[in-house]
Amino acid sequence: MTDAPATAKRAMSKAAAKAFITALAEANPDAESELVFRNPFELLVSVVLSAQATDKSVNKATKGLFEEAPDPTSMAAIGEEGIARHIRTIGLWRAKAHNVDLLCHQLLERHGGQVPSDRASLEALAGVGRKTANVVMNVAFGADTMAVDTHIFRIGNRTGLAPGKTVRQVEDGLVARIPKDMLRPAHHWLILHGRYVCKARAPECWRCPATTWCLYPDKRMAAPPARKTATA
Repeated sequence: MTDAPATAKRAMSKAAAKAFITALAEANPDAESELVFRNPFELLVSVVLSAQATDKSVNKATKGLFEEAPDPTSMAAIGEEGIARHIRTIGLWRAKAHNVDLLCHQLLERHGGQVPSDRASLEALAGVGRKTANVVMNVAFGADTMAVDTHIFRIGNRTGLAPGKTVRQVEDGLVARIPKDMLRPAHHWLILHGRYVCKARAPECWRCPATTWCLYPDKRMAAPPARKTATA
């Protein structure tokens, strides 16, 4: 079954948005990034590598990469080919290896090997766009940012939480509607909700804790029947 084209026809109120996010928080209070990292540098590299790749595939690739090159100096030393050797299993690996190599040199030349905490400096690094900067600022430095990936973009439009035709419109809508003290962790609540419940092809509304406030018109409130297994 494919997802119906319908989306919410209007945006949630701020009160409904707060209730929606609160429900996700209560259902998954300890939500955090599924990327495996030990410091801001490893987080930055992991997020750059995660474009068009799953967190699971990135974690598998970075395990050996971070063992060999745990900091910008050692990663710049192994160079583009050394980085590529570890990440060939993920999408766009050639371009990503080039960007990560360049990013490491930029960190050394501009920031003394440290990951900067401000948006302008982050977005000036190779392979780093607004979404990646938002993730690093949020997770590594505790900033109240909202990184909009495909899951959050879908939820924003499907539920009415923050409708928008562009990623930036959805981001701005979320920042405007989600209470400030909930904004930082909401990034994780929404991503994981989209990944495991409010799925792209078939949202599992029957197990959504926030369905009361969701404005999606085609909710699926009953689980599909289990497939019968063939018998001998």
